Amino acid sequence: MRIEKEKPDRYAINSVGIVTPQKYTFDTPLKLQNGQTLPQFELMVETYGTLNAKKNNALLICHALSGNHHVAGYHSHTDKYPGWWDNMVGPGKPVDTDQFFVVGLNNLGGCHGSSGPLSIDPQTKQPYGANFPLVTVKDWVNSQLMLADRLGIKQWAAVMGGSLGGMQALQWAIDQPEKLRHALIIASAPKLSTQNIAFNDVARQAILTDPDFCQGHYQRQNLLPRRGLRIARMMGHITYLAEDGLGKKFGRQMQQDQYQYDYNSEFAVESYLRYQGEKFADAFDANSYLLMTKALDYFDPARDYDGDLVKAVEQIQAKTFIASFSSDWRFSPQRSRELLDALVAANKPVQYIALESANGHDAFLMDDPHYQSAIRIYFNRIAQELV
Repeated sequence: MRIEKEKPDRYAINSVGIVTPQKYTFDTPLKLQNGQTLPQFELMVETYGTLNAKKNNALLICHALSGNHHVAGYHSHTDKYPGWWDNMVGPGKPVDTDQFFVVGLNNLGGCHGSSGPLSIDPQTKQPYGANFPLVTVKDWVNSQLMLADRLGIKQWAAVMGGSLGGMQALQWAIDQPEKLRHALIIASAPKLSTQNIAFNDVARQAILTDPDFCQGHYQRQNLLPRRGLRIARMMGHITYLAEDGLGKKFGRQMQQDQYQYDYNSEFAVESYLRYQGEKFADAFDANSYLLMTKALDYFDPARDYDGDLVKAVEQIQAKTFIASFSSDWRFSPQRSRELLDALVAANKPVQYIALESANGHDAFLMDDPHYQSAIRIYFNRIAQELV
């Protein structure tokens, strides 16, 4: 991937600058957990920093439900916003690209360049749509392993992610114990709670019952299930925020001084959520949303070990870093401590940090000096191992 040497002034400080994604094609069939096989697939990838001569400074960043390969930097000089974790990744940042070779990718089944429902099925020459197979976190790890082989990386210095990305880091550590030295699992859980599964199903039902869904083949009809996707995102977005943070930001602030006595947007929080829903419907694919939420539901690495999480983490050889946020009720600190307890019971090296935050689940994406300092310190220790 090319990174321009000359950067505009706004990119000059601690930014990886202008970055260009690269698409990798894999012709080796990928056997999926559901028994199906993808004869070939593509992954959209961005990299930052330089792979050293020993090839031991590579870091894989796994994205959450609506994330993608664009982790840091800008795609053009006119971009308004950088990659989704730009505050974490870059020269001199907590994940320092002067020291590490950072790899971000769009997961299989996504809608930002990797093979997924929007891709053309080579057999039918039509978009896959609902025919794209359901994939799991295990499948993602297997596809990412193939990417590592393509890049010449025999072992990751670390695999890191928040939320669904943290689940991938945990699955990597269990399934490929010799392939990574550190796993950073942030605002995540060893499996979804019943409440989380329920939230996901309500979101999926909003999409599945949209009249423009067309059984998942809306693209062939030149339609989009915007209403369903918009509602799914609005509900999901509420769960990513904390009540205190939401209250401080919006309160009962109204758009006008008087009640309008109708069902249009009157409160500021309504306007905010509707805007977020509309923006998401323009940027994300409904089938990919269905697929990603189902991968979340299915994630349960202990299932392969008779439901025993301690047995599951006994496979881990990596050192583990876990972080949780006090106001995150979607992936509560209790779920992080559940993983922590299992790792301690299995006598595995683990570091846990419980952070105070009013930003809910989204805290793992935001600027927080204590959080970012903890990540910086941990990666400084990893960097010492590279010498």
